[in-house]
Amino acid sequence: MVAGTVVLKGESFVLVPEGEYQRMRDLTQELMEGDGPPLPTPDAKGNMPAVEYMRAGLARRLLRSRRQAGLTQVELARRAGVRVETLCRIEKGKMTPSTLIFSKLQRVLEQAQTEASP
Repeated sequence: MVAGTVVLKGESFVLVPEGEYQRMRDLTQELMEGDGPPLPTPDAKGNMPAVEYMRAGLARRLLRSRRQAGLTQVELARRAGVRVETLCRIEKGKMTPSTLIFSKLQRVLEQAQTEASP
C-alpha cells in the first residue's frame, strides 16, 4: 500500500487507495459496533491497556468466526475438546487462551469454514 499526504487550507490529510480505505472503515465499524466485549477506554494520552485490548479483539474475532462457521459455543467447544466455560470466558474477554487452546479452536473453525464452502 502506498500512502501520501496532501495539505489543503493548512490541514494535512493522508491519502490511501480506496480499497484500503474501505477495509479500514469496515474494520473500524466492526470493532466499534461488533458483538463481544467492549474495547477498553484509552487513557488521557490515547493509550489503551494492551492485554485488555488484545483479549477484547481476540474475543470479537473468535465470536465472529464461530458465527460465520455456523457453530454454537457448545459445538465449537466439543469439537475442539475445550470446556464450554473456557470458551465462554475467552469470548467475553475474561481470559487469554493458551496457545494449545487457541490452536484447537482455530483448527476447528478452519475445518468448519472449509466444510461450509461449496
